[in-house]
Amino acid sequence: MVVEPVTPTTPRPVRRSLLVQRWEDLAFLHWAVEPAVVAPFLPSGTVPDTLDGVTYVGLIAFRMVGVGFFRGPGVPYFGTFCETNVRFYSVDPSGRRGVVFRSLDAERLLPVLIARAGLSLPYMWSRMRFSRSGDVLRYTARRRWPRPDVPPSPPSRGPVSEISVQVGAPIAAPTPLEHFLTARWALHTHAWGRTLHMPNDHPQWPLHQAELLTLDDGLIAATDLPAFTRPPDSVLYSPGVPVTFGAPDEVHV
Repeated sequence: MVVEPVTPTTPRPVRRSLLVQRWEDLAFLHWAVEPAVVAPFLPSGTVPDTLDGVTYVGLIAFRMVGVGFFRGPGVPYFGTFCETNVRFYSVDPSGRRGVVFRSLDAERLLPVLIARAGLSLPYMWSRMRFSRSGDVLRYTARRRWPRPDVPPSPPSRGPVSEISVQVGAPIAAPTPLEHFLTARWALHTHAWGRTLHMPNDHPQWPLHQAELLTLDDGLIAATDLPAFTRPPDSVLYSPGVPVTFGAPDEVHV
């Protein structure tokens, strides 16, 4: 299998837009893991994408802005919200690289329901907040639904995530690792009994150095992954990019 190269701009521009949106104020936190750790969670036919023999678990907090259908415009209120996702990196049998989401916590219930029903994406409804003070950004999430019930006790408290980062200098020339973790042009998911590939298109990421100030996260452990006790191997920030998603196609396994 020939795997497509990691490039700073998409190798396959989206011709017919299904969704438009902006991703803004992104904090990228990543931990290196053995491929066998994430392989059981990937859709059928896909395998972990690796760099120098390891793959990565990402915790990505950001603001979703102006989600709209086809070419837009963005849907008022429901199209703008905070999100924090836990994700892996994948390759399908055609050599197309992608992202696999293990969980996506979002602030608006309607987009959560649409994404769960339409593409079986594991969206969760959470109480969320983003704030900025100078170059320090804070992201909080407390899951509301779905969360585990333990009858006959009341529903257990949903997982919580609290992240704060300090934004540093722009990165003029991203390293191969920084491209590997951010330059992703599709997602893979399992929906309607099939593995699907959904392409996206956006400009090259403007990346900044970032320092992790605080991290108290329960979202990764809530995905059945072991909680990390060590600091992330990579911390990055981006002010964001406009994004276009194309229609999904089936991955033939």
